[in-house]
Amino acid sequence: MIGTAVGTLTLALLVSSPAGLLKAEEKTKPMTIKRITTNLYAEEIEPCIQFWERLGFEKVKDVPDGRKLAFAMLQKGNLELMYGTYSSLSQDPDVAKAFHKGTTYLFVEVENLDDVIPATAGAEIVKSKHQTFYGSTEISVKDPAGHIVTFAQFGAKP
Repeated sequence: MIGTAVGTLTLALLVSSPAGLLKAEEKTKPMTIKRITTNLYAEEIEPCIQFWERLGFEKVKDVPDGRKLAFAMLQKGNLELMYGTYSSLSQDPDVAKAFHKGTTYLFVEVENLDDVIPATAGAEIVKSKHQTFYGSTEISVKDPAGHIVTFAQFGAKP
């Protein structure tokens, strides 16, 4: 699933010693995570919005920066995906300093891959439709920002 964990995800927070090893008396402490949303960066957000709208996502929030957008949030049901511009990182110097520009890889499980393929028309194909050794049928494309998105259907017949 892209961007958001469905439902409530409970993770264990591990407390480690300075050497990075757990001591026998240290225990895990449960923590409730309500949502995980992917935040991708791009030179321009508008083409990315169009890419995801063809897949049924809707822009639900945005932050303008002159005539362009600095930020946008997309949603489809319980799934969320955010995009910010590289230039918007300057608004938070600490994050900008820690950020390293590069490609992100998203793995998206879908119900019917044949519905996805026409919606990605025009996107650069990284790997055409194929069967995997782990039982899925997949296609990998690049979004307009250059991030690799693999769409996978499990249980599909070739």
